[in-house]
Amino acid sequence: MKRIFLFLLTNVLVVVVLGIVANLLGLNRFMTSNGLNLGALLGFALVMGFGGAIISLLISKPMAKWTSGVRVIDQPQNADEAWIVDTVRRFADKAGIQMPEVGVYEGEPNAFATGAFKNSALVAVSTGLLRGMTREEVEAVIAHEVAHIANGDMVTMTLIQGVMNTFVVFVSRVVGYLVDSFLRKGDDRESSGPGIGYWVTTIVMDLALGFAAAIVVAWFSRQREYRADVGAAQLMGRKQPMVNALARLGGMAAGELPKTVAAMGIAGGIGHLFSTHPPIEARIAALQASDAA
Repeated sequence: MKRIFLFLLTNVLVVVVLGIVANLLGLNRFMTSNGLNLGALLGFALVMGFGGAIISLLISKPMAKWTSGVRVIDQPQNADEAWIVDTVRRFADKAGIQMPEVGVYEGEPNAFATGAFKNSALVAVSTGLLRGMTREEVEAVIAHEVAHIANGDMVTMTLIQGVMNTFVVFVSRVVGYLVDSFLRKGDDRESSGPGIGYWVTTIVMDLALGFAAAIVVAWFSRQREYRADVGAAQLMGRKQPMVNALARLGGMAAGELPKTVAAMGIAGGIGHLFSTHPPIEARIAALQASDAA
């Protein structure tokens, strides 16, 4: 609940800051005198930036179950499933969070954690991961996912995405309006509304700023992976199992995860700038250099 409050407060503060900057630069007076309601635009940016991000967070767990075909382990059907559930419970207790739901899904090696709240989350592992790793390595991967939950990474990443969305929506429309005003000097704007300059500029700015925002979000996601690796080592009491699990992952073809949970997986990402995960070698080096046990 604390992080949800932080999420709401941060988005409101972003809108307030944008409004203050617009006033300091004189954009408020200029746009208001030319028919643009800056307050309404700020409200629109807040709703669009916050709304999509919070909805995505709230539906993340059911969507992950549906898109990945996760079978929640209500009653373990064999010794392996019982071991997975017991392992998740042990790490959850040690991390000070409530027991997450535990699930298994068919697919190439990967695992993920998701959920809107740290005390009602989901940890899911793939059959490929269970087949391709030793029990100790799977244990390290599970510890990594529990660390994501304990760190509140799902809410944090949603917070960052919401802030970026709000910024993109606001700035693209302000720039679009300024460009359109310049191109249509002397036109009767009141009767015709925004011109083609506004729409073209807004679309271009949405795309350009959207790519820039994706780079920022991906960078934050990579930092969260380093922290979850260290968290896994702390939960296990030593770092070598996590190092071994990462090294094993480096030799596997990691399974692709749905976009809604890609940042919370154990592996994944395409391209350096847009990758949600750092290179395996960098993660191993960072973990070995950390103060984890």
